[in-house]
Amino acid sequence: MKLTDIVLRSFRVAKVFRENSDKINCFDFSPNGETVISSSDDDSIVLYDCQEGKPKRTLYSKKYGVDLIRYTHAANTVVYSSNKIDDTIRYLSLHDNKYIRYFPGHNKRVVALSMSPIDDTFISGSLDKTIRLWDLRSPNCQGLMHLQGKPVCSFDPEGLIFAAGVNSEMVKLYDLRSFDKGPFATFKMQYDRNCEWTGLKFSNDGKLILISTNGSFIRLIDAFKGAVMHTFGGYNNSKAVTLEASFTPDSQFIMIGSDDGKIHVWNGESGIKVAVLDGKHTGPITCLQFNPKFMTFASACSNMVSIAKCIASGKHEFC
Repeated sequence: MKLTDIVLRSFRVAKVFRENSDKINCFDFSPNGETVISSSDDDSIVLYDCQEGKPKRTLYSKKYGVDLIRYTHAANTVVYSSNKIDDTIRYLSLHDNKYIRYFPGHNKRVVALSMSPIDDTFISGSLDKTIRLWDLRSPNCQGLMHLQGKPVCSFDPEGLIFAAGVNSEMVKLYDLRSFDKGPFATFKMQYDRNCEWTGLKFSNDGKLILISTNGSFIRLIDAFKGAVMHTFGGYNNSKAVTLEASFTPDSQFIMIGSDDGKIHVWNGESGIKVAVLDGKHTGPITCLQFNPKFMTFASACSNMVSIAKCIASGKHEFC
């Protein structure tokens, strides 16, 4: 089924989960779209079954806490950053709730975590003004970049390059095979002193980069030339909260939540807002992602996860 303006406007909340007693920090869909995993300030990691629409399992990271979380390519394994004791990244087997490996190195909070789409490489960005390159098979950092400010970073969909957003004003593109030689492209953006960049994502077709901020706008840029394609606004973020913005899997639409519980959707090509959806949230929607394989998306505010699905058709899988 193809995503269109009409199909997007037909999305409705299908399930609401209140498994957490504290703020939900992050979530991530499995590559096959069958599960979504969340992390929370209550130190819990909750695994949800997207097909059955129910919580599957809850694990705890009481000692270290859990902040950003990402699925790896191996079945039932995740990497996550900590928010207690230290800033080590941990590689966890969900199957038996045991750590496979630790990745020490950062000495301040990890604010970006991105898994390579093709192999066991991942990158992390920290408030210590560094980006580190890792391999799941080794606890040693494979590469280190010192930057001038807080970074946001992400792999492109082919896993050959990664983008780093620095100081909320520059996007630098690095070739993974020769990143020590510096960026092969740098795009300077207009600096806005009223907000800072909080996230950076590539579209699945690799042509676009989405920059999210803690202000009331997000920016869509050309991944090859760095030109600003659109600046999307008109949603509430009065408390300067970090709101996650996302592409739909077909790269055609951009979504973000707001502090009044609404979800705003734009057409990436025209820049026109095509939908405002009611996520049934009582507070700011800090996490928002579309399922990579099925016609559902998940959103989270404070301690509540909401799964919305398309009601325009009985068929839920992407064609």
